[in-house]
Parts: sequence; structure tokens; C-alpha cells
Amino acid sequence: MSTGRKGNTGLCGKREEAFWQRSWRCRLCEEERGGSGLVERCWLLCFIIFIPCPSIKLTYNMNQLLYLCKTCNRFPFHSLVRSSPNCLGTWVKNIHSSLTRKCETEEKLHLHGDEYLNGGVDNEDYQQRHIPVMVEEVVNFLAPRKGQCILDMTFGAGGHTKALMQEAADIKIYALDRDPTAYQLAQRLSESHPQQIQALLGQFSQAEALLTLAGVQPGSLDGVLLDAGCSSMQLDTPERGFSLRKDGPLDMRMDGGRYPDMPTAADVVNALDQQALASILRTYGEERHAKKIASAVVQARSIYPITRTQQLASIVAGAFSDAALYARKDLLHRPTHVATKTFQALRIFVNNELHELFVGLKAAEKFLKPGGRLVAISFHSLEDRIIKRFLHGIDISEKFNLSVRQKIRQVEKNSSENEEEDELCSGTSNSRWTSIQKKVVTPQAKDIKDNPRGRSAKLRAAIKM
Repeated sequence: MSTGRKGNTGLCGKREEAFWQRSWRCRLCEEERGGSGLVERCWLLCFIIFIPCPSIKLTYNMNQLLYLCKTCNRFPFHSLVRSSPNCLGTWVKNIHSSLTRKCETEEKLHLHGDEYLNGGVDNEDYQQRHIPVMVEEVVNFLAPRKGQCILDMTFGAGGHTKALMQEAADIKIYALDRDPTAYQLAQRLSESHPQQIQALLGQFSQAEALLTLAGVQPGSLDGVLLDAGCSSMQLDTPERGFSLRKDGPLDMRMDGGRYPDMPTAADVVNALDQQALASILRTYGEERHAKKIASAVVQARSIYPITRTQQLASIVAGAFSDAALYARKDLLHRPTHVATKTFQALRIFVNNELHELFVGLKAAEKFLKPGGRLVAISFHSLEDRIIKRFLHGIDISEKFNLSVRQKIRQVEKNSSENEEEDELCSGTSNSRWTSIQKKVVTPQAKDIKDNPRGRSAKLRAAIKM
């Protein structure tokens, strides 16, 4: 079969990419001639579209072309698929299998280097290399002392816990995490320090029950650390489906192994209607182009199921022009992928992170003793807003008619007026916390250099009254 390709350097080359994006669009959508060679090429295209392509730029563009052809009835899309011979499908699958292996190898070598050649990420080795976010600030604000009891609600790779153990001898740390992998790491640390570490497996909403079973009484803890969001260990494991730059199953569940019936990100993007998807992207990702992305997702899934991370990333990228793909910048002024907020929104929705965060803060308040310290780290505005409002006694469900800063000033003003007048207490602050530092703490330049992923972190510390 002639495919009309001459002089291409490879299926992943720039000339190949330009061929699929420009030549095919022109032939299928603008010219009216339909010779046998063109029909054969469209036939081949029909087969390729049902096999997830690892190239970020190809999948959605091919999907868009087929959708236009089907709409214009210029080529027999359905009949071509039904009547196509098995040998052609096998041939195309073989091409894509080799292409997928090649692209995945290049991607892993580019991102991981020698780590990929040596057999992937090892948990013990990762623990040694992992740099916890703002570890010095965490230790300083918690100020652990000998004999104290501290709860680490997000153990992760254990960086913060180990730093606290080095700061003060004979402290007791309850290491909680919802991720079974992190729980295994906590168990290993507990085996080497049985008197200091007790590993707990569960979500923030299960913390109260787990602490009670462990014999911890309400109002008995000296400190609580809460590091919200996704861990680097989860992002660096393609099989978990958190990273858009590493191809893997579209999962995103932090504890999917414990709850196999829990919906995955793939279930969400393939089942919800366009309006619901747009609402999720807008609410949890603060995505301005939520409708455009949701429309692209619904259009793509009508042809093939969305099951891979890079498949979804390619669909989102296809909804934007080439110039807009990396137009967004992070805090280091580096280009970020347009699908970043989409992945954030799906992850938050799948794991119910915002509700879990609020329940975790309530549990921390219950188990901290008066004078106990809370240190909370967030990585985006949604998390930071919840933590800020909680520490200042502002109702989480209250509408944002005023800014958080205005509400805080209003509450403080009402509180001082009522103290002076000694009248009704209806206007007093509901906060049970005293901020250790008034302004939010952000990573220093050296911290960002050592751990760029922590560039957006915000730390808030308070003492329970």
C-alpha cells in the first residue's frame, strides 16, 4: 500500500509531524478529489486512530481530521473500519508497537537518565535522594523537644520525619499516609526505630479513628505536620498515572490498591458529560479554558476510550494552537504544559483532596494540646485558601463575597471592639489559633534550586490556643 510518504527521517521526526498536521488536513478538508491513494491513506488513518499514539501532537489532530471527514461524509469512515482487512490492522499495530517502545525509551532516558537503565526507581534509593520541602522551616516551627509526640499526617518518603528525629531525641512520631507505598516505607523506619515511629495507613478522614486505635487521646499531641498534595514519589512512578510527561495508565488514585472500586481519572474523563468535566476543570484546576478542553475530551472519547496519561495530554494540547502549548509559565518562568491544570483538577477530584484536607485540619485541632503547634504546607491556591480560612476561624462554606484578607481584618476588628466594650460575643473571632508568623512562608532560593517541585509551596504555622 502506498502511503505517499517520501524522504521521511522517521515516524517521530519533524517532517512526519508536519506531514500529518498540514498535508492531511489540506487533502481531507479542502481538496475535493478522492483518488484511490487518498482513500488508502484515509483507510490507514482510521486504523491508527484506534491505537493510542505516544506522540503528544498526533493523537488529537488525527482525531480531529477523522471527525471532520465523518461530518462532511467525504469518506466512508464507518465502512472503512468495518471492511478493513485484519492484516492491515496487524501491520499498523506492529508499527505502533515499535513506535511506542522507541518513544517510551527516549522519554525515560531523557527524564531519568541512568536511573531508567538501572531498572527504575527504587524506594530505598529514592528515600536517600528525596529532598523534603522547606525542611528547615518545618523543624523550626514545630520545635520538637525530647519526649514529645508529633503526628506526621503525610509521611511520604519520610524526609520531614527523619529531620524531626535528628533534631530531638526520644520523640514519638505517628507516621500517617494514605499511600500503601509510603506506609511500607514508614513500617521499615518503624522496624529500625520501634520506640519512636508508629506507622498508620489511612486518609485524613480516617486519622481520628486510627489515632484512637493507637491509644492517642484527644488533646495530647505536641505537634502536627500536614504536607498536602501529591508526593514526588507518586509523580515519579508512571504506573500511578499522575504525571503527564510519563506515559502510564490514567489512574491518579493515591490509594487505589486499597480501594479497587474507587473511580480512576480514566473513569471520570470517559463517563462524565461535557458540562460536568468543565465544572471539574474550572473548580479544581482553576482552568480558564475548561469548556474548550472538556469539548476536546468528549470529542476524542467518542472515537476511542481515553486510558493513558499522554493520550489525555495530547488531547488537551490539541485543543490549543502550537504557540499556546507552552505559553504558560511557572514561578521560575519556565514553560508549563497546557494540560498541567487539567491533571491537577482530575487528581484533586479523584482523591477528594480538598475535603480530606479540611477534615485533616479538624483532626489536627482535636488531637493537639493547648500550646501544640500545627505546620501546614500547600502547593496551590485552593489548598492554601482552606488552610488560611481554617486558621483564622472563617467558615469554609462561606461565599467569597469579601477577600480572605478583608474577612480577617473584619473579624479582628470585631473581636477587638467586643473586648473593649465587653458586650455580646457574637462578633468575636472563632479562631482557636495564634499564628507563629503573620506572613505565609515560601521556599528560599536555595530550596527551589535543590527541589524545583517545591517552588509553589506555602507554609503556614500556628499554635493552638
